[in-house]
Amino acid sequence: MDASELSEAARSGNAARLHEETARHHGDALAVEYHGTTLTHDELSAESAAFAGALADHGIEPGDVLLQYLPNCPAYLTGALGAFKAGVAVSPVNPQYRKRELTYQLEDTGASVVLTHTALLDHLREALAEIDWDPLVVAVAASDDDVEMFSEMRSDPTFVEQDDDDIALLPYTSGTTGKPKGVELTHANFRAQMFQTLGQANDIPDEEVRSLVWLPLYHITGFTHTAWQPLLRGGSVYLRSAANWKGEAGMQLIEEEGITHFVGVTAMYVDMVEHEEFDSYDLTSLEMAAEGGAKLPEAIQERFQEGTGVEMDEGYGLTETHGATHTQVNSTYGTKHGSVGQPTRLTDCKIVDEAGEEVQPGEQGELLVRGPQVMKGYHDMPETTEAAFTERGYFKTGDIARRDEHNYYEILDRKKHMINTAGYNVYPSELEELLAEHEAVAEGAVVAIPDERRNEVPKAFVVPSEGVEPGEEVTEEEIKQYFLDRVAAYKHPREVEFIDELPRTASGKIQKYKLRGED
Repeated sequence: MDASELSEAARSGNAARLHEETARHHGDALAVEYHGTTLTHDELSAESAAFAGALADHGIEPGDVLLQYLPNCPAYLTGALGAFKAGVAVSPVNPQYRKRELTYQLEDTGASVVLTHTALLDHLREALAEIDWDPLVVAVAASDDDVEMFSEMRSDPTFVEQDDDDIALLPYTSGTTGKPKGVELTHANFRAQMFQTLGQANDIPDEEVRSLVWLPLYHITGFTHTAWQPLLRGGSVYLRSAANWKGEAGMQLIEEEGITHFVGVTAMYVDMVEHEEFDSYDLTSLEMAAEGGAKLPEAIQERFQEGTGVEMDEGYGLTETHGATHTQVNSTYGTKHGSVGQPTRLTDCKIVDEAGEEVQPGEQGELLVRGPQVMKGYHDMPETTEAAFTERGYFKTGDIARRDEHNYYEILDRKKHMINTAGYNVYPSELEELLAEHEAVAEGAVVAIPDERRNEVPKAFVVPSEGVEPGEEVTEEEIKQYFLDRVAAYKHPREVEFIDELPRTASGKIQKYKLRGED
């Protein structure tokens, strides 16, 4: 379906109207597949409207918050769309969270309803008891008398109109430093983000689009780009649990189902290219293979492309921007490896120095973005919200970037990750990129450690390639010399530690505070 066909539904109001229009054009087409269970677009539309009616019957009102504490499953999409139709904001929660994290998000959102899974009920009950909270609890596969069964939460179809500025999504930042912040994403933000990339759709017929959703749906990339954008186009999503990811299983599903769209994090691509059977799988059905969540090493990108013949694209975005602000898809001069492409349409970007002055192409500074997909603000944090924006409305991303003369952007690192060693600035991502090129290294991470003389110095954590034995095929001194041969001496890691795997969030971001030994 051409993006123009959604234009009337996209102009204002409840973002759920977008899928109503999709169902009108593609009602009989497959929308969701989950281990053999399927939903058409008509069924997704009808079930979500009936769920919205049941929420209203239970006293859940427009403006309330639904906490979505679920693994990837069809109810995640039906529940979210139904909440939108009921005028209820959706606050996604990592299904790996337990009492401490749950109590924080329950209290901060004031959630009046929780959609969860029976396997997670005990953790939810512990959290609710801790804060004496009594929301409506709806569970998938529930058999308990004190919760509502999701499959039975159906009533007369309901659709509540919403203003552009009303909150549709309330995701929380990952909390890698400090407490997580609730990000207020409006119905207008949702619509804008959908259309920014729908307008860049490729030539595949809409109903032949098959998106593999193995990223967690609680994460903004999984929810926005791997699920809703293909769905609103009229395509289908193949849902799998993020906790059950295996490189071989992913490649097998791509081949068997003819998957056309896959977005993964770096660790997923590492798992695939490192697998001994990587070259035996046919992944050429992929029309789009992309990475999100963290900077993708060029070495991994090149190994994937050489082994599959499928060109990879990298993009960039944040929870605060409802996903992408930059993409290589349909960039003016095609894919440029090492970059995140060009700004999506309607997105205004600039790179500034410490004084807030815009720098020239080739120079580095903090990336600022402004556009209709950028959040309303942080939930109940007016001072933090004010500090996050410039006077002219640009959001301060906290990422160090540079752009070239063709307006392709490269993300260098997080501003807070920069290492200051004896007055020199060192960006860990540069060293991590170099690490990934070493034949004995699967992946690595670099953090700052204290140093009496130089204030702080780099330390490298290295995950060896499959079959490589640290101390034999590769040594700490060899890695140090590898850097000394390739970068300025002040940049080289003074310490190297071999580990089995890097600590990550469920969305694929490396938890560098754990590598530094912080709680």
